[in-house]
Amino acid sequence: MHNGHVPEPRETRRRPGRRPTINDVAAAAGVSRGTVSRVLNGGHDVSDAAQEAVERAMRKTGYVVNQHARSLVTQRSQSVAFILSEPQERLFEDPNFNVLLHSCTQALAKQDITLLLTLASSLEDRKRLGRYLTGGHVDGALLVSTHSGNPLIPELLARGLPVVACGKPLGYERQAAYVAADDRDGARQMVSYLLSSGRRRIATITGPLDTSGGVERLAGYREALGGQPELVAHGDYTRASGEAAMLQLLERAPDLDAIFVASDLMAAGAMTALHRAGRRVPVDVAVGGFDDSQIATTTQPLLTTVRQSYPRIGAEMVRLLLSQIDGESPAAVIIPTELVIRESA
Repeated sequence: MHNGHVPEPRETRRRPGRRPTINDVAAAAGVSRGTVSRVLNGGHDVSDAAQEAVERAMRKTGYVVNQHARSLVTQRSQSVAFILSEPQERLFEDPNFNVLLHSCTQALAKQDITLLLTLASSLEDRKRLGRYLTGGHVDGALLVSTHSGNPLIPELLARGLPVVACGKPLGYERQAAYVAADDRDGARQMVSYLLSSGRRRIATITGPLDTSGGVERLAGYREALGGQPELVAHGDYTRASGEAAMLQLLERAPDLDAIFVASDLMAAGAMTALHRAGRRVPVDVAVGGFDDSQIATTTQPLLTTVRQSYPRIGAEMVRLLLSQIDGESPAAVIIPTELVIRESA
Protein backbone atom coordinates (compact mmCIF):
# COMPACT_ATOMS: atom_id res chain seq x y z
CA MET A 1 0.00 0.00 0.00
CA HIS A 2 1.28 3.47 -0.81
CA ASN A 3 2.22 5.43 2.31
CA GLY A 4 0.47 8.59 1.10
CA HIS A 5 3.68 10.58 0.39
CA VAL A 6 3.80 11.51 -3.27
CA PRO A 7 7.16 12.80 -4.53
CA GLU A 8 7.35 15.75 -6.87
CA PRO A 9 6.59 14.53 -10.40
CA ARG A 10 9.42 14.75 -12.86
CA GLU A 11 9.27 15.85 -16.47
CA THR A 12 8.96 12.98 -18.92
CA ARG A 13 9.87 12.99 -22.56
CA ARG A 14 8.42 10.70 -25.15
CA ARG A 15 8.74 10.49 -28.87
CA PRO A 16 6.18 12.49 -30.88
CA GLY A 17 3.41 10.22 -32.16
CA ARG A 18 3.94 7.51 -29.55
CA ARG A 19 0.92 6.75 -27.39
CA PRO A 20 1.55 7.41 -23.68
CA THR A 21 1.94 4.28 -21.58
CA ILE A 22 1.31 3.39 -17.96
CA ASN A 23 5.04 3.94 -17.38
CA ASP A 24 4.75 7.52 -18.64
CA VAL A 25 1.88 8.14 -16.22
CA ALA A 26 3.84 6.64 -13.31
CA ALA A 27 6.86 8.82 -14.11
CA ALA A 28 4.75 11.98 -14.44
CA ALA A 29 2.92 11.24 -11.17
CA GLY A 30 6.07 10.24 -9.27
CA VAL A 31 4.56 6.90 -8.21
CA SER A 32 5.15 3.25 -9.05
CA ARG A 33 3.63 1.48 -12.02
CA GLY A 34 1.72 -0.71 -9.54
CA THR A 35 0.07 2.34 -7.97
CA VAL A 36 -1.10 3.53 -11.40
CA SER A 37 -2.45 0.05 -12.11
CA ARG A 38 -4.41 0.03 -8.84
CA VAL A 39 -5.89 3.44 -9.66
CA LEU A 40 -6.98 2.19 -13.09
CA ASN A 41 -8.63 -0.86 -11.53
CA GLY A 42 -10.74 0.90 -8.96
CA GLY A 43 -8.36 2.73 -6.63
CA HIS A 44 -8.15 0.06 -3.91
CA ASP A 45 -5.26 0.51 -1.41
CA VAL A 46 -4.33 3.88 -2.91
CA SER A 47 -4.11 7.10 -0.89
CA ASP A 48 -6.11 10.15 -1.96
CA ALA A 49 -2.90 12.04 -2.71
CA ALA A 50 -1.61 9.26 -4.98
CA GLN A 51 -4.99 8.97 -6.70
CA GLU A 52 -5.01 12.71 -7.46
CA ALA A 53 -1.43 12.62 -8.70
CA VAL A 54 -2.17 9.74 -11.07
CA GLU A 55 -5.34 11.37 -12.41
CA ARG A 56 -3.44 14.63 -12.96
CA ALA A 57 -0.66 12.75 -14.76
CA MET A 58 -3.16 10.95 -16.99
CA ARG A 59 -4.63 14.28 -18.09
CA LYS A 60 -1.16 15.75 -18.63
CA THR A 61 0.18 12.84 -20.67
CA GLY A 62 -3.06 12.20 -22.55
CA TYR A 63 -3.10 8.59 -21.40
CA VAL A 64 -6.17 6.60 -22.48
CA VAL A 65 -7.10 3.31 -20.82
CA ASN A 66 -6.56 0.33 -23.10
CA GLN A 67 -9.90 -1.40 -22.60
CA HIS A 68 -8.77 -4.55 -24.40
CA ALA A 69 -5.82 -4.96 -22.05
CA ARG A 70 -8.00 -4.20 -19.05
CA SER A 71 -10.61 -6.76 -20.11
CA LEU A 72 -7.92 -9.47 -20.28
CA VAL A 73 -7.23 -8.81 -16.60
CA THR A 74 -10.77 -8.21 -15.32
CA GLN A 75 -12.56 -10.67 -17.66
CA ARG A 76 -14.99 -7.85 -18.44
CA SER A 77 -15.64 -6.10 -21.73
CA GLN A 78 -16.96 -2.87 -20.12
CA SER A 79 -19.81 -2.92 -22.63
CA VAL A 80 -23.51 -3.78 -22.48
CA ALA A 81 -25.95 -4.57 -25.31
CA PHE A 82 -29.25 -2.71 -25.74
CA ILE A 83 -31.40 -5.14 -27.76
CA LEU A 84 -34.50 -3.84 -29.50
CA SER A 85 -36.64 -6.72 -30.82
CA GLU A 86 -38.48 -4.58 -33.36
CA PRO A 87 -38.01 -3.55 -37.00
CA GLN A 88 -35.52 -0.70 -37.47
CA GLU A 89 -38.20 1.85 -38.43
CA ARG A 90 -39.80 1.50 -34.99
CA LEU A 91 -36.65 2.96 -33.41
CA PHE A 92 -37.24 6.18 -35.36
CA GLU A 93 -41.06 6.26 -35.22
CA ASP A 94 -41.59 5.62 -31.51
CA PRO A 95 -39.99 8.31 -29.29
CA ASN A 96 -40.11 6.05 -26.22
CA PHE A 97 -37.23 3.95 -27.49
CA ASN A 98 -34.99 6.99 -27.88
CA VAL A 99 -35.78 8.23 -24.36
CA LEU A 100 -35.04 4.78 -22.92
CA LEU A 101 -31.84 4.42 -24.95
CA HIS A 102 -30.64 7.85 -23.82
CA SER A 103 -31.32 7.18 -20.13
CA CYS A 104 -29.55 3.79 -20.25
CA THR A 105 -26.56 5.32 -22.06
CA GLN A 106 -26.25 8.07 -19.45
CA ALA A 107 -26.50 5.67 -16.50
CA LEU A 108 -23.84 3.36 -17.96
CA ALA A 109 -21.52 6.24 -18.92
CA LYS A 110 -21.22 7.10 -15.22
CA GLN A 111 -19.63 3.66 -14.79
CA ASP A 112 -17.44 4.07 -17.91
CA ILE A 113 -19.42 1.32 -19.68
CA THR A 114 -20.25 1.50 -23.39
CA LEU A 115 -23.77 0.74 -24.64
CA LEU A 116 -24.08 -1.16 -27.93
CA LEU A 117 -27.39 -0.74 -29.77
CA THR A 118 -28.50 -3.91 -31.56
CA LEU A 119 -31.70 -4.60 -33.51
CA ALA A 120 -33.15 -8.10 -33.57
CA SER A 121 -36.36 -8.01 -35.59
CA SER A 122 -36.13 -11.44 -37.22
CA LEU A 123 -35.54 -14.95 -35.90
CA GLU A 124 -32.27 -15.10 -37.82
CA ASP A 125 -31.15 -11.80 -36.26
CA ARG A 126 -31.86 -13.19 -32.80
CA LYS A 127 -29.93 -16.41 -33.41
CA ARG A 128 -26.92 -14.50 -34.74
CA LEU A 129 -27.13 -12.03 -31.87
CA GLY A 130 -27.34 -14.84 -29.33
CA ARG A 131 -24.04 -16.24 -30.56
CA TYR A 132 -22.40 -12.82 -30.38
CA LEU A 133 -23.71 -11.93 -26.93
CA THR A 134 -22.59 -15.19 -25.36
CA GLY A 135 -19.14 -14.99 -26.94
CA GLY A 136 -17.72 -12.70 -24.26
CA HIS A 137 -18.23 -9.46 -26.21
CA VAL A 138 -20.56 -7.90 -23.61
CA ASP A 139 -21.00 -8.14 -19.84
CA GLY A 140 -24.81 -8.11 -19.99
CA ALA A 141 -27.87 -7.24 -22.03
CA LEU A 142 -30.85 -4.89 -21.74
CA LEU A 143 -33.85 -6.41 -23.56
CA VAL A 144 -36.44 -3.99 -24.93
CA SER A 145 -39.84 -4.75 -26.49
CA THR A 146 -39.39 -8.47 -25.97
CA HIS A 147 -42.20 -10.63 -27.40
CA SER A 148 -43.09 -14.04 -26.00
CA GLY A 149 -41.37 -16.83 -27.90
CA ASN A 150 -38.22 -14.75 -28.38
CA PRO A 151 -35.39 -17.34 -28.27
CA LEU A 152 -32.89 -14.81 -26.94
CA ILE A 153 -34.16 -14.90 -23.36
CA PRO A 154 -33.81 -18.65 -22.71
CA GLU A 155 -30.50 -18.77 -24.57
CA LEU A 156 -28.95 -15.89 -22.64
CA LEU A 157 -30.28 -17.19 -19.31
CA ALA A 158 -28.98 -20.71 -20.05
CA ARG A 159 -25.53 -19.32 -20.77
CA GLY A 160 -25.51 -17.23 -17.60
CA LEU A 161 -25.34 -13.79 -19.22
CA PRO A 162 -26.86 -11.11 -16.95
CA VAL A 163 -30.03 -9.73 -18.58
CA VAL A 164 -32.71 -7.21 -17.63
CA ALA A 165 -35.94 -6.84 -19.58
CA CYS A 166 -38.02 -3.70 -20.03
CA GLY A 167 -41.46 -4.98 -19.09
CA LYS A 168 -42.28 -8.43 -17.72
CA PRO A 169 -40.67 -11.10 -19.92
CA LEU A 170 -43.69 -13.35 -20.49
CA GLY A 171 -42.93 -16.89 -19.37
CA TYR A 172 -39.68 -15.91 -17.66
CA GLU A 173 -40.91 -13.57 -14.92
CA ARG A 174 -39.27 -15.69 -12.21
CA GLN A 175 -35.94 -16.29 -13.95
CA ALA A 176 -35.11 -12.95 -15.59
CA ALA A 177 -34.73 -9.52 -14.00
CA TYR A 178 -37.09 -6.86 -15.29
CA VAL A 179 -38.31 -3.30 -14.79
CA ALA A 180 -41.92 -2.57 -15.69
CA ALA A 181 -44.44 0.21 -15.36
CA ASP A 182 -47.60 -0.76 -13.52
CA ASP A 183 -49.43 -1.24 -16.83
CA ARG A 184 -52.58 -2.80 -15.38
CA ASP A 185 -53.11 -0.05 -12.81
CA GLY A 186 -52.40 2.66 -15.40
CA ALA A 187 -55.07 1.25 -17.72
CA ARG A 188 -57.48 0.95 -14.80
CA GLN A 189 -56.90 4.61 -13.90
CA MET A 190 -57.61 5.75 -17.45
CA VAL A 191 -60.79 3.75 -17.97
CA SER A 192 -62.10 4.67 -14.50
CA TYR A 193 -61.53 8.33 -15.38
CA LEU A 194 -63.43 7.96 -18.66
CA LEU A 195 -66.32 6.31 -16.80
CA SER A 196 -66.34 9.08 -14.18
CA SER A 197 -66.54 11.64 -17.01
CA GLY A 198 -69.88 10.16 -18.07
CA ARG A 199 -68.65 7.98 -20.95
CA ARG A 200 -70.56 4.73 -21.30
CA ARG A 201 -69.43 3.01 -24.51
CA ILE A 202 -65.68 2.72 -24.00
CA ALA A 203 -63.57 0.80 -26.51
CA THR A 204 -59.87 -0.10 -26.43
CA ILE A 205 -57.06 -0.59 -28.89
CA THR A 206 -54.58 -3.05 -27.38
CA GLY A 207 -50.85 -3.40 -27.85
CA PRO A 208 -49.48 -6.73 -29.14
CA LEU A 209 -50.79 -9.50 -26.91
CA ASP A 210 -47.46 -11.34 -27.03
CA THR A 211 -46.00 -8.53 -24.86
CA SER A 212 -46.64 -7.91 -21.18
CA GLY A 213 -47.72 -4.31 -21.87
CA GLY A 214 -50.37 -5.46 -24.31
CA VAL A 215 -51.68 -8.13 -21.92
CA GLU A 216 -51.62 -6.03 -18.74
CA ARG A 217 -53.23 -2.90 -20.23
CA LEU A 218 -56.06 -4.99 -21.68
CA ALA A 219 -56.56 -6.62 -18.27
CA GLY A 220 -56.73 -3.20 -16.59
CA TYR A 221 -59.32 -2.02 -19.14
CA ARG A 222 -61.47 -5.08 -18.45
CA GLU A 223 -61.19 -4.70 -14.68
CA ALA A 224 -62.25 -1.04 -14.76
CA LEU A 225 -65.21 -1.73 -17.07
CA GLY A 226 -66.65 -4.17 -14.56
CA GLY A 227 -69.74 -5.78 -16.07
CA GLN A 228 -70.02 -3.43 -19.04
CA PRO A 229 -69.65 -4.96 -22.50
CA GLU A 230 -66.15 -4.62 -23.89
CA LEU A 231 -65.19 -3.47 -27.35
CA VAL A 232 -61.66 -4.51 -28.34
CA ALA A 233 -59.47 -4.06 -31.41
CA HIS A 234 -55.79 -4.94 -31.65
CA GLY A 235 -52.75 -2.86 -32.68
CA ASP A 236 -48.98 -3.28 -32.69
CA TYR A 237 -47.90 0.05 -31.12
CA THR A 238 -47.51 1.75 -34.54
CA ARG A 239 -49.45 4.84 -35.63
CA ALA A 240 -50.82 3.01 -38.69
CA SER A 241 -52.21 0.17 -36.55
CA GLY A 242 -53.98 2.68 -34.27
CA GLU A 243 -55.64 4.31 -37.27
CA ALA A 244 -56.73 0.96 -38.78
CA ALA A 245 -58.06 -0.36 -35.45
CA MET A 246 -60.05 2.85 -34.88
CA LEU A 247 -61.72 2.49 -38.28
CA GLN A 248 -62.68 -1.12 -37.41
CA LEU A 249 -64.18 -0.02 -34.10
CA LEU A 250 -66.21 2.81 -35.68
CA GLU A 251 -67.64 0.31 -38.16
CA ARG A 252 -68.52 -2.23 -35.44
CA ALA A 253 -69.75 0.29 -32.84
CA PRO A 254 -70.66 3.68 -34.31
CA ASP A 255 -72.14 4.66 -30.93
CA LEU A 256 -68.83 4.44 -29.01
CA ASP A 257 -68.11 7.59 -27.02
CA ALA A 258 -64.59 6.91 -25.67
CA ILE A 259 -61.47 4.96 -26.53
CA PHE A 260 -58.53 3.85 -24.37
CA VAL A 261 -55.51 3.29 -26.62
CA ALA A 262 -52.55 1.31 -25.27
CA SER A 263 -49.90 3.75 -26.58
CA ASP A 264 -49.69 7.43 -27.46
CA LEU A 265 -48.45 6.64 -30.97
CA MET A 266 -51.48 4.44 -31.68
CA ALA A 267 -53.72 7.09 -30.05
CA ALA A 268 -52.41 9.66 -32.53
CA GLY A 269 -53.37 7.29 -35.36
CA ALA A 270 -56.80 6.74 -33.79
CA MET A 271 -57.38 10.51 -33.60
CA THR A 272 -56.53 10.83 -37.29
CA ALA A 273 -59.18 8.20 -38.08
CA LEU A 274 -61.76 9.97 -35.88
CA HIS A 275 -61.11 13.35 -37.55
CA ARG A 276 -61.54 11.76 -40.99
CA ALA A 277 -64.80 10.16 -39.88
CA GLY A 278 -66.08 13.55 -38.73
CA ARG A 279 -65.97 12.67 -35.03
CA ARG A 280 -64.95 15.50 -32.72
CA VAL A 281 -62.45 14.81 -29.93
CA PRO A 282 -63.45 14.94 -27.10
CA VAL A 283 -67.03 16.14 -27.77
CA ASP A 284 -68.11 12.99 -29.63
CA VAL A 285 -65.34 10.59 -28.63
CA ALA A 286 -62.92 10.98 -25.70
CA VAL A 287 -59.44 9.58 -26.35
CA GLY A 288 -56.95 8.36 -23.75
CA GLY A 289 -53.43 7.11 -24.48
CA PHE A 290 -50.60 5.48 -22.58
CA ASP A 291 -46.91 6.57 -22.18
CA ASP A 292 -46.96 10.38 -21.91
CA SER A 293 -44.43 10.54 -24.73
CA GLN A 294 -43.58 13.65 -26.75
CA ILE A 295 -46.45 12.72 -29.08
CA ALA A 296 -49.00 13.46 -26.34
CA THR A 297 -48.12 17.16 -26.47
CA THR A 298 -48.27 17.41 -30.29
CA THR A 299 -51.72 15.95 -31.03
CA GLN A 300 -54.76 18.17 -31.68
CA PRO A 301 -56.24 18.30 -29.11
CA LEU A 302 -53.50 17.49 -26.61
CA LEU A 303 -53.66 13.88 -25.41
CA THR A 304 -54.89 12.71 -22.01
CA THR A 305 -52.63 9.77 -21.19
CA VAL A 306 -50.95 7.58 -18.59
CA ARG A 307 -47.41 8.57 -17.67
CA GLN A 308 -44.72 5.96 -17.32
CA SER A 309 -41.27 7.39 -16.58
CA TYR A 310 -38.87 6.01 -19.18
CA PRO A 311 -35.85 7.86 -17.69
CA ARG A 312 -36.55 6.14 -14.37
CA ILE A 313 -37.16 2.78 -16.05
CA GLY A 314 -33.82 3.06 -17.90
CA ALA A 315 -31.91 3.99 -14.74
CA GLU A 316 -33.47 1.07 -12.83
CA MET A 317 -32.68 -1.37 -15.66
CA VAL A 318 -29.02 -0.36 -15.56
CA ARG A 319 -28.92 -0.60 -11.75
CA LEU A 320 -30.34 -4.14 -11.80
CA LEU A 321 -27.99 -5.20 -14.60
CA LEU A 322 -24.86 -3.88 -12.87
CA SER A 323 -25.84 -5.62 -9.64
CA GLN A 324 -26.17 -8.91 -11.55
CA ILE A 325 -22.80 -8.38 -13.23
CA ASP A 326 -21.38 -7.98 -9.71
CA GLY A 327 -22.86 -11.33 -8.70
CA GLU A 328 -26.26 -10.48 -7.20
CA SER A 329 -29.45 -12.42 -8.00
CA PRO A 330 -31.97 -11.14 -10.58
CA ALA A 331 -34.63 -8.78 -9.19
CA ALA A 332 -37.79 -7.04 -10.43
CA VAL A 333 -38.99 -3.46 -10.07
CA ILE A 334 -42.54 -2.21 -10.75
CA ILE A 335 -42.80 1.57 -11.24
CA PRO A 336 -46.11 3.35 -10.55
CA THR A 337 -47.96 5.14 -13.36
CA GLU A 338 -49.84 8.43 -13.25
CA LEU A 339 -52.90 9.78 -15.06
CA VAL A 340 -52.16 12.99 -17.01
CA ILE A 341 -55.33 14.87 -17.98
CA ARG A 342 -55.20 17.12 -21.05
CA GLU A 343 -57.79 18.12 -23.64
CA SER A 344 -58.66 14.87 -25.47
CA ALA A 345 -60.69 13.41 -22.59
